[in-house]
Amino acid sequence: MDLASAQVIGAGLAAIGVGAAAIGVGNVWGPFLESAVRNPAASDSQFTRVLIGFALAELLGLIALVVAIIILYAPPHH
Repeated sequence: MDLASAQVIGAGLAAIGVGAAAIGVGNVWGPFLESAVRNPAASDSQFTRVLIGFALAELLGLIALVVAIIILYAPPHH
């Protein structure tokens, strides 16, 4: 296997984290919406925590995307 093929495979594997971030965002918002429907009075106090969880999940997705781009476009070292 040559270096270019390894870079493409590595970037593809690193990009899996972007999909995992989407799953994480779903895991953050889904339970919040369920609890907000059941108890609307408590949803205001939990909204800040939901935004923090959303931001952390998106941050991990962006980091995975940056790592994939770095792997894909890194100059080859011999």
